[in-house]
Amino acid sequence: MTESQPPALSCEEILRALNDYVDGETLSAICREFATHLAGCNPCQIVVDNIRNTIRLYKDGEPYPVPSELSARLRDALRRKWAERFPTAGT
Repeated sequence: MTESQPPALSCEEILRALNDYVDGETLSAICREFATHLAGCNPCQIVVDNIRNTIRLYKDGEPYPVPSELSARLRDALRRKWAERFPTAGT
């Protein structure tokens, strides 16, 4: 690094700027620095890829089929938690 270059951003600083980057606001200086950091940081690449995939899945709006066994277990767990939290709600 030369004296004329600003110090590289840390992962923590990068994660704070993540929303702008994922939203495609690549015109800001922070996003350019983010892209530079991302090119050499595999953990941050994984985080960005996961966020992009999550956003894409949400925007696609395609339902994801939940296996019936998992659905039943989830429903039972939610009923138990509800009963614990609101014991008089069913009476």
